[in-house]
Amino acid sequence: MQQTGQQHAIVPREKLDFGLDGDIPKYWFAGDPFKTRFFDALSTLFPEGEKFFIVCVRDFSAGITDPQLAQEVRDFTRQEGQHGMVHTRFNTRLEEQGIKVQRLMERQKDVMFGVFRRLFSRRYTLALTAASEHMTAVMAHSFFERREILQDTDPRIRAMYAWHAIEEIEHKAVAFDVMQKVAKVGYFTRILAMLHVSWGMPLHTFIIMAHMFRVDGFSLGRRAGIWLRGLWWLYKPGGLYAPVLGHYFAYYKPGYHPWKAGQMRTYSSWTDTFERTGDPIAAGNALHAAGI
Repeated sequence: MQQTGQQHAIVPREKLDFGLDGDIPKYWFAGDPFKTRFFDALSTLFPEGEKFFIVCVRDFSAGITDPQLAQEVRDFTRQEGQHGMVHTRFNTRLEEQGIKVQRLMERQKDVMFGVFRRLFSRRYTLALTAASEHMTAVMAHSFFERREILQDTDPRIRAMYAWHAIEEIEHKAVAFDVMQKVAKVGYFTRILAMLHVSWGMPLHTFIIMAHMFRVDGFSLGRRAGIWLRGLWWLYKPGGLYAPVLGHYFAYYKPGYHPWKAGQMRTYSSWTDTFERTGDPIAAGNALHAAGI
């Protein structure tokens, strides 16, 4: 991860075609149920999650006096809105497989809007948003800076996640800046929110995956084996997350800012290809090829 303070422009990209209506295999990630359903479960979280993030940032829009930050919030909103729309289209595939996507999303909505927004302060829900944005930036680094991670995946879905990752990198500081500069959230609240997200996000993902495995018809014994192998893939030394733990823990430094923690080394491989071709799948392939 390149250590630099350079900030990227936030560029909303709309009406991208990832070919999600095509003949995508059910287990599109190396034929592996755990790896596939891990990313499928993340996709079910995004539509309502993006709405939550937008609302929590907009809570403080009236207090923004910096024109640049105000524009960044508008661009952040447009990007997050597009993410929700594309993942909603992707999630239609999951519904056709028997996954209760609408029920899962309603439960998520109940938690975020019926519990978090009702019980917690607006400053705390903004801190949850900033922490979640840090987590998605960490995932962007994890998924696309090492070529082997997404090597054996359907290029259409990989391209969707590549585009999402690029835009998460572009706007990774927006919620944080609103939290620090406008809401004046203190260190304790920021860290408490990160701890909240750090257990809540994987727990919610795993609950959704458990539902998916039951729908897929795996026996209890088969599910146990899938979980054991899959969790080892996620958390083993050198696995999906271990190499970016330093990026994750940087958030706990008192003087942390998202642009101090580095950026995606392969970022320009995606943007250059997309600007030249207008093809998000070609850009996704370029981003993947640029990994180490």
